Amino acid sequence: MSDGNRIVVVLGSIREGRINDRVAAWVTSQLRLHGFAPELLDPADPELLPVQTGDPAAISTLRARMHGADGFVIVTPEYNHAEPGHLKTLIDSVTAEWWARPVGLVGYGGISGGLRAIEALRIILAELHTVTIRDTLSFASPWRRFDEDGRIIDPDDAAAAETAMAVFAHRLRWWADSLADARERRPYDREDN
Repeated sequence: MSDGNRIVVVLGSIREGRINDRVAAWVTSQLRLHGFAPELLDPADPELLPVQTGDPAAISTLRARMHGADGFVIVTPEYNHAEPGHLKTLIDSVTAEWWARPVGLVGYGGISGGLRAIEALRIILAELHTVTIRDTLSFASPWRRFDEDGRIIDPDDAAAAETAMAVFAHRLRWWADSLADARERRPYDREDN
């Protein structure tokens, strides 16, 4: 189960000119280097954007794209000390797709690097029966750190981020494999006592 874990990378921003694409490009390339099979889930995708208004067809598309994932990584900015509202709406639009799956969190923003958004998401994701991995990645002022193609400009910053990603990927793989094994032996039921 180790190689090729299917990880859905959820983008947290729908803003025009967003930095999210750069950070997510770096995250997905790093996940590939660590043997994962990442797939992007972009809430700004025209098929998914109507999730924001509760559109049943868009929610069905969201479910289909999340179905069968071994885990998730959310790449989010911080808006007003929390996750963006549209990301919360996307997360809340489905339930069973999250159950018993690991979620890695990558934040970015001003001086806090998105850490407050990450901490706010932990509470939400716990309610959805996920396991958020302890180790996170955080990027302060990403507009200065990433080029247009999602590469970290400064070699020292890149080395530090790659070291942090190695730990993040190790933990994500352990939880993805462990939870997949557990779900195979006994399907997850949130009402099970």
